[in-house]
Amino acid sequence: MSGVLFDTSIYMAAFRQGDAAILGLRGALRTGDRQARPMWLSVVVLEELYVGAVDPKARRNLQHMERQFAKIGRLLVPASGDWTSAGHVLCKIGQKYGFNLVSNARLTNDAVIAMCVASRGFTLQTKNPRDFRLIAEFRHFDWQTV
Repeated sequence: MSGVLFDTSIYMAAFRQGDAAILGLRGALRTGDRQARPMWLSVVVLEELYVGAVDPKARRNLQHMERQFAKIGRLLVPASGDWTSAGHVLCKIGQKYGFNLVSNARLTNDAVIAMCVASRGFTLQTKNPRDFRLIAEFRHFDWQTV
C-alpha cells in the first residue's frame, strides 16, 4: 500500500500560519495522480517537531498526533536498512560535494526520511526541496514540492 508522508517543513509552515488542523490529518490524501493514499507520520519528522515544541500546548498536540498515528498503525519507524541506505547516500554526497555538507544533522534526518519513503514506495511532500533534491541525485524516491 502506498502512502503519503509530510516532511517537517509542511507541518512547520502550517503551524506558523496558525493552522493546527494539520495535526488531525490522518485520512487518505489525493496526490498529483489523483490516487487516494493514506497519510503516515515519520518518527524522524516527529522528533524534529518535538525539538521546536517549546510550550506545553505544542507538546500536548504533538503527543496526541503521535498517539493517533500509532493507534491506526501509521507511525513510520526507520528500519536498519533505511539507516544504512542513508549512510551510503550520504557517503556519495560527501564524495561529490564535500563531507562538510553531510555533517549537518538535518541532512542526515532527511536522508533517513527519504530512504524510508523509497523502501516503502511512499510519496514525500515537502516545502523545502533542497536536501531532497540532493538526496534524489543518488537514490530515487518519489517526492513533491508543495
